[in-house]
Amino acid sequence: MRSGLWMRHVVLGLTGLAWLAAVGIWIAGSLLIHPARRAVGAPPTDLPAREVTFPSDTGLPLHGWFVPGQPGRSAVLLLHGVRASRLSMVARARFLHRAGYTVLLVDFQASGESPGDAITFGYREALDATASVRELRHLAPGESIGIIGTSMGGAATLLAGASIHVDAMVLEQVYPSIDQALRDRLEWHAGIAGRWLTWPLLETLQPHLGLSPALLRPIDHLGELTTPKLLIAGACDHHTRLEESLAMYRRAAAPTSLWIVPRATHVDLHRFAGAEYEKRVLDFLGRWLRSEATAQGASKEANAVKVLARDEPDAAAEAGYDCE
Repeated sequence: MRSGLWMRHVVLGLTGLAWLAAVGIWIAGSLLIHPARRAVGAPPTDLPAREVTFPSDTGLPLHGWFVPGQPGRSAVLLLHGVRASRLSMVARARFLHRAGYTVLLVDFQASGESPGDAITFGYREALDATASVRELRHLAPGESIGIIGTSMGGAATLLAGASIHVDAMVLEQVYPSIDQALRDRLEWHAGIAGRWLTWPLLETLQPHLGLSPALLRPIDHLGELTTPKLLIAGACDHHTRLEESLAMYRRAAAPTSLWIVPRATHVDLHRFAGAEYEKRVLDFLGRWLRSEATAQGASKEANAVKVLARDEPDAAAEAGYDCE
């Protein structure tokens, strides 16, 4: 009798723990996708920006700032990372505007001042990116267009695939797949327990968002896009690890180049690298956006660089970086 009672208590206890664990994972999944909406305020006084609102292909309106540049000097769309807003891209808008570019900064759905009920790690945001390119073409007709997408902004750009028609892409710290992104973050913050939590949290995507993790694999689109691409990675990034960025580079169709920023973690790479970031990005955008003749010449050069530089990042990775 006592043995049976003890076993019943054990079963009830384990059932209760399993129920609490399931509830905890469900709540964690809810927090993961919870909107990051907040007031953005007026545009900075040092940027001649005006507020714009336009429809996304999600059916929701997007809010942003449009900064006119010098006619014929091309245009750039700025796409922010997860749980951020257009405010995180203001510093980039400043140096691009100084260089004569027209700039559009937007808040993704469920971020900043744009409505939405959930962050989707690039899935619905890909529709926002496509709509933003279309709006930029309307606001700056005839201009060549580039994109700078950080983290989720870069993932949205890649997940948009062939539907997004631009002339150049700068993709910073983009995760290869949602399962790797979640595992990296959980392991970094919770160790081996974080690895165990990855699969249960991924399983909440379907009931929460109606999404399979298979739909959130930016790496699968890199080989399809022949748009010129500059991939930027932090050498010490624990959220998108260097080996994952190298795998993204190897999968990318030419013309593609890769810049590994020494000592950088998953941070704002413009703020971290400063003048070097601005020089590299402006050189890349200038090569591909500023004139057709220059772009044609650069195309031959970039295809060669893709082949010649392919071993360069691998050699650097093997040599190691100082991440202390």
